[in-house]
Amino acid sequence: MTAMHRLIASVLLLTLALPAGAERIKDLAGIAGVRSNQLIGYGLVVGLDGTGDQTSQTPFTIQSIRNMLAQFGVVVPPNVNPQLKNVAAVVVHASLPAFARTGQTIDVTVSSLGNAKSLRGGSLLLTPLKGADGQVYAMAQGSVAVGGLGVSGADGSKISVNVPSAGLIPGGASVEREVGSPFAAGGPLTLQLNRADFTTANRVTEAINRSFGAGTAVSRDAAAIEVRAPQDPQQRVAYVSLIENLSVDPGEAPARVVINTRTGTVVMGGEVRVSPAAVSHGSLTVTIAERADVSQPAPFSKGETVVTPRSEIEVTEDKKPMFLFGPAVTLAQVVEAVNRVGAGPSDLVAILEALREAGALHAELVVI
Repeated sequence: MTAMHRLIASVLLLTLALPAGAERIKDLAGIAGVRSNQLIGYGLVVGLDGTGDQTSQTPFTIQSIRNMLAQFGVVVPPNVNPQLKNVAAVVVHASLPAFARTGQTIDVTVSSLGNAKSLRGGSLLLTPLKGADGQVYAMAQGSVAVGGLGVSGADGSKISVNVPSAGLIPGGASVEREVGSPFAAGGPLTLQLNRADFTTANRVTEAINRSFGAGTAVSRDAAAIEVRAPQDPQQRVAYVSLIENLSVDPGEAPARVVINTRTGTVVMGGEVRVSPAAVSHGSLTVTIAERADVSQPAPFSKGETVVTPRSEIEVTEDKKPMFLFGPAVTLAQVVEAVNRVGAGPSDLVAILEALREAGALHAELVVI
């Protein structure tokens, strides 16, 4: 049995001995430099059933058609402006995965750039996809699969289901250029935590050092752990496989309350605590009614009928009890107390903001 095989066996035994509630390093961190790259291109979708761009309003579509036809020896006279209905100018974008090799296929998304009503039934012509450096990394072409539906009538009425002006071409682009990765260059590897946390970084470092020996991993900060790794590419792959399958108990998330003011959604973490505080939350309702009274003069008095306005103002307030938060109140107790007074989401937001201003809410309040 080689040293590598003995190391694998020992790591597997340590992994099986860890508690079931722990998470894999694979789910907590990634390898620095191992990432996807965004690609984008401009192209034409043809073969539409009269739902393409209105070329009088999208001159770039006509310009693209002229340039494409010129490549095939077809010259459109300058004084001729083709009125096309079956062509749409589109933006094509895709994500090039890490370690993608020449000849592999990737999915592409096609979105209308002009005023095309639908891309259903269309085909994307050969379109180069470029990276941020301006180099072509893939070539896209194929039939567009559209999940949306749009139908319009002669009177202007229309029905639209989902978005018919965008679609997907599964495996519609072939990779033509590979992106270099620092993974195969040798040297130490850097693990980057998905969420920076000093506790998690320390525990990941300790787990790696327990499995592979002291000094194998060093925490650089709350998000980066540097790990010594073999130089041979094949051994590096097996080495990373062992590391990412180690289980670690991550640090607890900070106490935080997230409030979505648009939807009224309130999410509170399990570590939220409230100091002793008394809360009273009521509802004040003011009702104003305006009506007119008619004043009639006495008979034979030669008076005139007069209309006099009369306003009625009524103020009502819901009598809701005051509730008390004791020391070290938990999240469950906060929710129970708020529900007991019948507070809705908007009322809960007001209560939490008031508790924060009073210094009784021991959590970060995030409003999105």
